[in-house]
Amino acid sequence: MENEIVLPKHVGIIMDGNGRWAKKRGLKRSFGHKAGAKNLESLLKHIFKRGIPYVSVYAFSTENFNRDEEEVNYLMDLFVKYFNKKKSVFIKNGIRVIVSGSRENLREDVIDGIKNLEDCTKEFTHFTFNICLNYGGRMEIVDAIKKISQKIHNNELKLDDVNEELVSHYMYKDLPDLDFVIRTSGEQRISNFMLWQSSYAEYYFPDVLFPDFNEKEFDKSLEIYNKRNRRFGGV
Repeated sequence: MENEIVLPKHVGIIMDGNGRWAKKRGLKRSFGHKAGAKNLESLLKHIFKRGIPYVSVYAFSTENFNRDEEEVNYLMDLFVKYFNKKKSVFIKNGIRVIVSGSRENLREDVIDGIKNLEDCTKEFTHFTFNICLNYGGRMEIVDAIKKISQKIHNNELKLDDVNEELVSHYMYKDLPDLDFVIRTSGEQRISNFMLWQSSYAEYYFPDVLFPDFNEKEFDKSLEIYNKRNRRFGGV
């Protein structure tokens, strides 16, 4: 069909603008994070309903630990609440949930919530929701190098075995490359998000704060994606 939309297989969303959304309304930043979490719920449902099988979101970077302690604690509480509250929804809809990032510096209840959610949904294969939490793209590559180096040291791998496919396998999670990355709020930078996986991704920077990036805005982004000419290094 002439106007048929081509869907990306893997979409990444840098969920930016929650704090500014709250500030514009004279509210504490925590209200913005709460509004962002609520929007993510409906947005995720819409994306999977469209038939896109992989979604990755940037929820909390390693650098975010430098924020105000009260805000960090609120976010950790929000993650635990989200994991526990939405577990039944993910199971009901057959969505595999995985969490990419370091477990270092995370509270025990957050780690327990991650393990429980991943274990309860690990058998699902149709849809995958990847949450980047305590995540940094450079550190992910460094950690992959360390894992591969240890394998070589233990004679489990040879240096000649190392190629792009192998490195991808040793990322935090073995996922297909990103096709489309959306950063909300109008900021035009990638902020260390899935650097390895996004090497040939198309990027889109809508001037919309994340709590307002609804289903209609997402569909608009798909229209823009379909106007791009993806060359993968070709002329």
